Amino acid sequence: MRLKDKVAVVTGAGAGIGRAIALLFSEEGATVVVVEVLEDRGLETVSLIKEKGNRGLFIKTDVLDLNDIQRAVSQTVKEFGRIDILVNNAGVLQYLPFVQVTEKDWDRIIDINLKGSFFFAQAVAKEMIRAQRGGKIINMSSIASEVAIEFQSHYMASKGGVRMLTKGMALELAPYGINVNAVAPGTIETEMTRQDLEDPTIREEAIEAIPLGRIGIPLDVARAALFLATEESDYITGEMIFVEGGYVIR
Repeated sequence: MRLKDKVAVVTGAGAGIGRAIALLFSEEGATVVVVEVLEDRGLETVSLIKEKGNRGLFIKTDVLDLNDIQRAVSQTVKEFGRIDILVNNAGVLQYLPFVQVTEKDWDRIIDINLKGSFFFAQAVAKEMIRAQRGGKIINMSSIASEVAIEFQSHYMASKGGVRMLTKGMALELAPYGINVNAVAPGTIETEMTRQDLEDPTIREEAIEAIPLGRIGIPLDVARAALFLATEESDYITGEMIFVEGGYVIR
């Protein structure tokens, strides 16, 4: 029960990594606010939380809408009185050659992955500063912030931005006792990647590139996020944990 009595907000918690984080946090004692734009997925995550006797709340939120973001933060505080943890997980991935990326493609990736993370963190940080209890903010970056990946130039730009946003936030929020860190997943089997990984050739190539010899699962990422959400990481800020089986050490 490492998160007993904590209130955690997890964006994009309707599936994959976000759902795994929401479920693990709830098992560790946190009240989890599931922020998700797809209502059926968000409600399903909350149902899974409550099945185990834990507390959860779904708030339908589009991270591209600043009014939606503020409403989600205000509703969380009204319902539970505080926000101790934010996991900025909402994001999208698109494979597209650099020369084919349109302005619409660019805006969608940057707006969801970077702009949404920026303004959700800003809204939560203001509440944490007001409450004077400190807090933990965890951003979701990617190995694409460290290494070049073909057909992901705009995605790489968004996740590289998240990495540097994490450092800037950490510096400015440290005086308020707010730790800001990031998690950088590698190849993780989720709804977002499953279609590609069903191709035997792609799966084999992916595994060969990973020193630990397997594709990651959402729980691998959730465990790293849990560490950053607990008091065990109280003296860590502005850092990024790679969860990728050793891919980036080659």
